[in-house]
Amino acid sequence: MRLLGLDPGLRHTGWGLIEQEGSRLTFVAAGAVDTDDKLPLAERLVTLHDGLLKVIESFRPDEAAVEETFVNKNPVSTLKLGVARGVVLLVPAKAGLPVYEYPANLIKKSVVGAGHAAKEQIQAMVRVLLPTAQLKSADAADALAVAICHAHHASTHRKIGGKMKGSAR
Repeated sequence: MRLLGLDPGLRHTGWGLIEQEGSRLTFVAAGAVDTDDKLPLAERLVTLHDGLLKVIESFRPDEAAVEETFVNKNPVSTLKLGVARGVVLLVPAKAGLPVYEYPANLIKKSVVGAGHAAKEQIQAMVRVLLPTAQLKSADAADALAVAICHAHHASTHRKIGGKMKGSAR
């Protein structure tokens, strides 16, 4: 099964693809969709949409997982991140993929073993778990961590036939 992890951001949305065969995880690809912060918000959202659609069309994942957003102190930043996150949820759903969401602490705990791990710890463990991974950015590493978390949790839910938080089209 091919899994797409997504780390939403208005400036940089990380994406990471892994292949899951049983408990074995294999790196497929990773990167980020970057937007120009000099452009109007609507144009940045189009860039984000088109970039994610291209990733989905190129790599044909079976499922997508998205990191849930925490609330920032700055309400304007939180709102803009929320709008970008809406695009990140919409694109795979419109492509017919089941989309699941995971809190940041669960992602960190799944990959590092601690819910309050630093970004450097996440990157180091992603390299251990996916030794062939080419981490072009911290956003790509975070997206791979989302995909790894989904692989760990989704396989359990598939075995027991349980429901996961998220939407399946």
